[in-house]
This record gives sequence, C-alpha cells and structure tokens, in this order.
Amino acid sequence: MKKYIFYVISSLLLFSSCSSQLDVTPPNAITDEQISELLASGDATTINKILGSMANAMPTQFNNSSVMDDLAYDVRYAYINGLDVMRNLEGNDIVLGTAIVNSFCGGGDEYDLVDFHTYTSPKNLPYWNNGWKGIVAANKLLAYLSDDVVGSNALLKEYKGRGLIARAWFYNYLMENYQDAYLQGGKSKLGMMLYDTYDPSQEYKARSTSEETYAFIKKDLNAAIKLYQEAGVGFTSNVYDLDLGVAYFILARVSLWTGDYATCISCCNAIMAQKPTLIGEAAYGSRIAYTSDGVLNVRPEKNAFLNNAVNPEVLFGWDASADFKIFGSWMNCFSPSFLNTHEYGASADACQRIDNRLYEKIADNDYRKDCFMLKAFGDYNFPNRGVHYIPSYTNIKFAANYGLGTNNTSDAGMQSFCNFRTSEVLLMLAESQSMSGDEAGAKASLNKLLAARTRSGATTLTCDNYPSMSGMTTLQKIQLQWRIEMWGENGREFYNNKRWNIPVNRASSANHVVKGTLSVSDMTLQIPEDEMLYNPKIVQN
Repeated sequence: MKKYIFYVISSLLLFSSCSSQLDVTPPNAITDEQISELLASGDATTINKILGSMANAMPTQFNNSSVMDDLAYDVRYAYINGLDVMRNLEGNDIVLGTAIVNSFCGGGDEYDLVDFHTYTSPKNLPYWNNGWKGIVAANKLLAYLSDDVVGSNALLKEYKGRGLIARAWFYNYLMENYQDAYLQGGKSKLGMMLYDTYDPSQEYKARSTSEETYAFIKKDLNAAIKLYQEAGVGFTSNVYDLDLGVAYFILARVSLWTGDYATCISCCNAIMAQKPTLIGEAAYGSRIAYTSDGVLNVRPEKNAFLNNAVNPEVLFGWDASADFKIFGSWMNCFSPSFLNTHEYGASADACQRIDNRLYEKIADNDYRKDCFMLKAFGDYNFPNRGVHYIPSYTNIKFAANYGLGTNNTSDAGMQSFCNFRTSEVLLMLAESQSMSGDEAGAKASLNKLLAARTRSGATTLTCDNYPSMSGMTTLQKIQLQWRIEMWGENGREFYNNKRWNIPVNRASSANHVVKGTLSVSDMTLQIPEDEMLYNPKIVQN
C-alpha cells in the first residue's frame, strides 16, 4: 500500500493545468487519509519520501517551462525567462538591433509592439498558463498540509511555507499581467478566481475582486513568514531556496504595488539588515578584455549578473545546471543563440541595446555606464553562426564569450541566474518611503545605492549631485534609478511603467528602430479565449 501511495503522489507531479483544466483525476480519498497519518507521524524520512519531491519542486516553478499549447515550439513563450525577456522589449529603455527584425526573430513582435494583450492573441495565453501552472502545483502540495497535519512539525511547516510562497507569487504574477495596476484604477476592478484547494472536481469559480485577491496573496505570504519563523527557517545560503528573504521580498513587491507602504518598508528593512552588501564595481557587468595574444576574453566568472558566486545581492536564483540558457541567448551579445536556432539575440542581428535617452542620463562617474558600449564593437565571428555586427549602445552588462565554468565559446550564454536581488529591495524601500512622505529617508536609501555605484576615486554620487537628476522630485529620481539599476532584468521596466502609469513613447529616441507607442491600458492583458470558453462564470476585463 505504501508503494501505491508514493506512486499516486509521483503521478501528480506529471500533471500541470490552468484554471480551465481542473479535470485532473484526484487522488484516492482513502489514500489521502493514509498519507495524512504518515505525515502526522513526524518522521522526517517518511515526510521526505511522501512530499520531498513536491516541496523541492516549488523553487523550480519560478524557472520552469510553461504550458504552451500551439506555441510549444517557441522558446520565448515556452520558458519563464523567455516571457520576462519579452516584457523587457515592450518598453522604452531597450532597443532591439539596428534594423527592423522580422516576426521570426525572437522578440521581434514584442519590440514592434504587436498586439499581445487581446484575448485571442497567442502571445497572451502563455502568461496565463504560466501563472496557473504554478498555482496548481502549489495547491497539490498544500492539499496534504492542513494545520492539523502540520501541527508543530518544523519540516512540515517549512514545506507548507514553500507552497504558500509559490501560490502567492503566481497569483501576484497573474494580477500584474491581467489587471490594471492597483493604484491606477485596478483596485476597483476584478481580480482572479481564488482556488485555495486542489480538488479537480470542484466547480469553476467567478473572479474575486482585486482587493480580495491581494488580501488572499498577502495572507499566504504572512502565513508563510510565520511558519518559517516558527520552524527556524531564516535567510539560507542556498540561493535556489524559497527562504525567509524570498517571502519578505515578494510581500514587499505586493505591498508596494498595492500602496501598503508600511509593510513594504518593514520587509525591505528586514532584508537589508541581513544582506547589506551590494555588488562592487569590479563585478558589476563585464568589460571588454583580451588575452596577451589578442584573443577576446570576457569571462562570466567575474560578472555578478552571470555568476551568483560573486554576487552578494542574490536573494533567489539558480545555478548554471538549472539554467535553460534562454536569458543568455537574448541578453549576451556574444551568445551564439539558443540551441540550434538562428533566431535569437546578437547572432540574429538583434543585439539588446540601451535607448540613448537613458544612456545619456547615466552620470559619467556612475560605473554602470560602462555596461554599455558607446562605440560599436564591430564584427564578431559567432560559433557556428558566422560573422555578425555588434553595434553601438549594445549592453555588456550580461556579456561573456564563454559559458560559466567552460572554455568553450559555443557555451556563451550559459550562466547562473539572479531573479531577486537587494538593489531592487533598496529601490522598493526608497519608493515606499517617498510615497509615505519620508523624503529624507527615501533620499538616504537611494544614496546607499548611488554610493555603491560611484566610480572608484570619484566624488560619491548622491541624490543632490547626480547631474541628470537636477530639478527632479524625489520620486522621479527613484524612478530613474530603477530604470538604470534594473535595466534588462526580468521585465521590471514593463511592470514599473504599468505601476507608475507611464506609457511607451519612443518618438524622441535617436537609436530606437521602432519608434512606437504603447498605452498603459494596453499593458493589461485580457482573459485568454480558452478561459472564456471553458469557464461559464468568467467575466472579461
């Protein structure tokens, strides 16, 4: 019987579903009772045999393949990293290549601002599927972890915390994509269908309000934090771990989005007290270098954005063995692209470049300016891709012509990955302080970041002497530093623009190839057609 129970649990891991696919065969009820008894026994070996795989899979949901349907062939939509990079291209600050690329080039449609938000767009559905896949996986784990079963068992509390964190993150992901920003009109609109149990036979649900949805998200996160504190789970050294720092980070992000500034400040302070050290100048991005023989030698091992081992800011990420090489295929100007395709990144003449308008706002004494090539690199012979031109303004923030831990140029783009980091925490802290009326505190927090980004030997940069910030309000200064610090990272500009009510307008850019516009309202996705067809209770945005 025990072998049968483990088989049932293992088989659950094979299923993934969005809310319109809640027809997975449920576990046998008697088996559930037996599982509960085994878990309640408190034996760690037994607990790990039953739930270890499911609990350990929670971090991988943040770095997993999405449910793809008709776009399964396309890596830009098949992996979460790809979806985030597509969001990067739907903004003001990233330029794709030097000429209009066709729709077969990864990111071409996104950069062209082709429709991605209507309910019939194939570029919409992967975000929906991604969110629901994570929620279903979390609910499968949480189904075995009632309060009665968990009791005072520290390991079960940790496992339940992981499930709650994952569920909260993916509900937040859906809200950030499928509803207007909370403080920009979204508060009074509909949120998500709140499925808090794994029961494939349950009826479809209607959308709850946005207020109810965010209350649900915050309840999960606060419960996870309490469980972790009771179980003695703090800030772990394993960056591929949903630890207490990750719970605080997500709660801070949700709180900033919803205007709960006191909670955001509290969470950010808790994180910075544990991880006060920021990336140093030597590890911030790459620099073009050559061997004594004149061979290009840009190593990923020295770059904090490619190697978590030299990045003191990482709160959550994964190592090279868990990286799908998606991010590196687009963002690394020396990457020969993804697998055997010719359709991604620099080897497809689609280098990721900075908008000149933002580049010109970076202070000369700010070493982050060195992450972008003002002059063109020129021709580069990509392994198995031939010679392609790397133009001016191309980023070297994520550049390396070798893979992490290899001496093979064909492996360029292979890296470890940082998803949440503490510079973003400082920015969330400064913004929350500013929005709370604490201008002095906001400037002090921002000054910590600026001091860390000041070129060695130069006068320390501050809110008051940063040249391009003269005449700005404190909030505008913070917004600019968000754009500079988080350039190219995980779609942050897109979500911030939505949160700040800032549209895309590239008209005045000198180097944008597509000088399009995108309204803030078009940043909110409609509920996909599949959900509208299957769920009779659903209401469209």
